[in-house]
Order: sequence, then structure tokens, then C-alpha cells
Amino acid sequence: MSTTITWDDFEKVDIRIGTVVSAEPFPQARKPAYKMVIDFGPEIGQKKSSAQITVHYTAEELTGRKVMAVVNFPPRQIGPFMSEVLTLGFADEDGAIVLASIDKPAPNGARLM
Repeated sequence: MSTTITWDDFEKVDIRIGTVVSAEPFPQARKPAYKMVIDFGPEIGQKKSSAQITVHYTAEELTGRKVMAVVNFPPRQIGPFMSEVLTLGFADEDGAIVLASIDKPAPNGARLM
């Protein structure tokens, strides 16, 4: 377990739900990954993200899928691609990433509370 944080610390991390608009392989990445465009609604708009999620997902099945991402990290250059948000997931037993998701509909841009 990590160090205990305060409620104020938690509120600094802006986690939102969005819909994957497009996903494509990212062959220039060191580890297999996809480049995605995610729609976070009118307040945040569309943002780009690179994610190492190729074990459990195809690019085709990612399009239209709801995902959660941290939207207030600074952009990060990954090879020739600028990743603007951190898509969230959990490592399975083998270390492959399973996307964090919701079990009921929520609008793009809704914040994790």
C-alpha cells in the first residue's frame, strides 16, 4: 500500500470518463501500444493518449469504448507522439493491462468522485 494521502491530495487528480473516438497501432513505441483519441465532452474536448493495452484489446474494439483517464498531467512525449492524458487500467496476473471501466452509463467528461 502507498503512503496515506489527504482528501485534498485526491482532489488534485482529475480523473474523467471519455469515449475512444479512434485507436490505431503505435509501431514506433518501444512496447506494443495503441495511439488513441478520446472524447471527454465539451469542457475538455478530445485528447490523445498512448496505452500499452494490446494484450487484451484490438484497435477496432477500443473505438466507442468508455475509458477513464487522468486529464491534468502535463503532456508526455512518447517517441513521435504527444500523449495528453493517462488512460487508466490494472495489471492482470501476467502484468497485461485491463482498462478501468464503469458499469453504468455516464456522460463524457464526468469526473471520478
